[in-house]
Amino acid sequence: MNECGETATATAGMLAGGGRMDPATEAFVAHRNLLFTVVYEMLGSAADAEDVLQETWLRWAGVALDTVGDQRAYLVRIATRQALTRLRTLGRRKESYVGPWLPEPLLTTPDVAEDVELADSVSMAMLLVLETLAPTERAVFVLREVFDLGYDEIADAVGKSPAAVRQIAHRARSHVAARRPRDVVSPARTRDAIEAFQRAVETGDLRSLLDILAPDVVALSDGGGVKRAVPRPVVGTGKVARLLAAGLHKFGAEVSVEPVQVNGCPGLIMRIDGEIDGVVAMRIEDGLVTELYFVRNPEKLSRVERETALSR
Repeated sequence: MNECGETATATAGMLAGGGRMDPATEAFVAHRNLLFTVVYEMLGSAADAEDVLQETWLRWAGVALDTVGDQRAYLVRIATRQALTRLRTLGRRKESYVGPWLPEPLLTTPDVAEDVELADSVSMAMLLVLETLAPTERAVFVLREVFDLGYDEIADAVGKSPAAVRQIAHRARSHVAARRPRDVVSPARTRDAIEAFQRAVETGDLRSLLDILAPDVVALSDGGGVKRAVPRPVVGTGKVARLLAAGLHKFGAEVSVEPVQVNGCPGLIMRIDGEIDGVVAMRIEDGLVTELYFVRNPEKLSRVERETALSR
């Protein structure tokens, strides 16, 4: 859904005469950022999250509000069910995706970075970890670990018993714990890594960047079959360095780099002749870059033109 669609959703219930929202629209707008965050964490796609929110609004608009005890929980339940349906569709779509698939990056507001748990949950690294979960496991993990919903509420949202949800949550928690970064990375360390990458791009000198690459660093690039990207992950300091050197040589002096907040963490927007060419994000462990993400697919770059508000 585009910006016009978002505006239509937000104003669909405005009263013609007084310019005030009706109760259904007011409740939806009040929880919209929360709903978007829930669905985005489940899907890893802002475009699909917007579509799910449109579907959520259409169903919410038909609900008799006097039958709803907890509007927030009810809206989350609708959004989760719609997101689960969309997640299964996305799974089939990813099977035919050209090259590595990366989440759609978001240009986030400063308050997201200040909420450490929220920033971690929407980071590119975490979204890729969540990709390894089954759809229901992903929904349960997000609702329980990130948004702290009760097991009964989650059970209603995913169509399982509370007892089953507890088991799924335990299994998902163990799965994520084994794959997430081992330590909490300070913003300063992340900034150091981003600055080293920026210097390498601006000067063509890779020396400072090599110092912060882990021996088994993995570079992933997502061109979606539209932009040039490596078809498979590139592993190891030497291979990643050669890949970056080749890229810098190709771009030459045309490239400019802008430090930004990407998914709650320091990142970079890369431009060629003033046009956005891609977004760079990183995963850091023990002060070294272990994964490097470069999103170039134009369909995934619309959200880095403006900030996206997220909330828990």
